Amino acid sequence: MSDWTSLRYAVVDVEGNGQQPPELVEVAVVPIVGGTVGEPLSWLIKPSTPIKHFATRIHGLTNDDVGDAPSFVDVADEVRKALDSDALVAHNAHVDVGVLHRQFGDWQPPEVFDTLKLAKRLVPNQMSYKLGSLTEAFTLAEGLPEGLSPHRATYDALVAARLFVLLAHRAVSLEELRGQQPEGGDDEAPALF
Repeated sequence: MSDWTSLRYAVVDVEGNGQQPPELVEVAVVPIVGGTVGEPLSWLIKPSTPIKHFATRIHGLTNDDVGDAPSFVDVADEVRKALDSDALVAHNAHVDVGVLHRQFGDWQPPEVFDTLKLAKRLVPNQMSYKLGSLTEAFTLAEGLPEGLSPHRATYDALVAARLFVLLAHRAVSLEELRGQQPEGGDDEAPALF
């Protein structure tokens, strides 16, 4: 059995412009090393098409907020470096992974842990598995830096990182966190997202 803290994790959250397909307007990455949540890195990004009003209503970012921000091409190397880890973590991970894959083009994520699916498996019977509901249920926002708010990338990545650590402590091993059967069980690889 392996200890989950043996891996380096990058917890990611992205915010989009509301277009189809969405373009990034904000991305945040929070490292988890040795089981400890590190300092977040975040970038505002100017998309090639404007932010739609309904997206602004969700995350609060306007076209003026990103008007002087760099394009994704200008920060892609920094973001890629921040994502370089043994495993990627995100809440409802297929969304974040999909947006990042479209933005990078050639990027392939490492192993992915979806805190939405993990929470459903490891903390059953919750009223809701939305990130905000889980944040409230487990007081994950307590002590966050001033000025952070829900649906912004840094806030969401930090609470997702705290949620992942909480869930990882509930799993007996890295194998259980991955959803793998114990020795002698089913050898099929788990579907992580």
